[in-house]
Amino acid sequence: MAVLVQDSGRELRRIVRTNEEIKTVVLRATKINLMAMNAIFLAKRAGQSALGFGVLSNELRRFAMDLQKQMTRLREMTYGSVGTITALVQQGRVNRLLERTRKESAGSGRKLIDEAMRGRYGLAHGRHRDQITALNRRLNQMIADTTQLVELGSVLARSAKIEAAYGGPFSTSLMQVSSDFERTIGEIQSSLESLSKHEDA
Repeated sequence: MAVLVQDSGRELRRIVRTNEEIKTVVLRATKINLMAMNAIFLAKRAGQSALGFGVLSNELRRFAMDLQKQMTRLREMTYGSVGTITALVQQGRVNRLLERTRKESAGSGRKLIDEAMRGRYGLAHGRHRDQITALNRRLNQMIADTTQLVELGSVLARSAKIEAAYGGPFSTSLMQVSSDFERTIGEIQSSLESLSKHEDA
């Protein structure tokens, strides 16, 4: 029973850390979205010389929206994990009550409690553990998919930096914006690395 409580507490702490990282990524994705809208307007002001930069800024905006959707799905998954872990904790409480009652019982009463603990309650515990394992596997896969998406964003940001050099009189401003894209995406990559560590812990 003590192992059950420790496992559940560890899972809940990991989910809290995961949700904090998700919030951080969502905030940064929102920032990229706003920066991309500003960059699109800046590219329009720069005219023909910044057409490529404008296209890449629009792609970065799409990337930011896709990332926000991915983070929403990830957050929903973590909420599902909380429900499963809560059920596991409740099961632990029931098992502790049964164990206490078992110690105070004798004869056929004790035998009935033993059967209940091995049967229905043991199966429920195993089912909850399997659900947590499956959820963790899906979370890990979604984090890996998100990491690939962010790698695409990183490529777009580097490409925008190259295009900024052709922005004529606006090249300095465009270069600053592309550097901001690159830095913010780097921060997102750090958050995803931290998420991966939480899930592997």
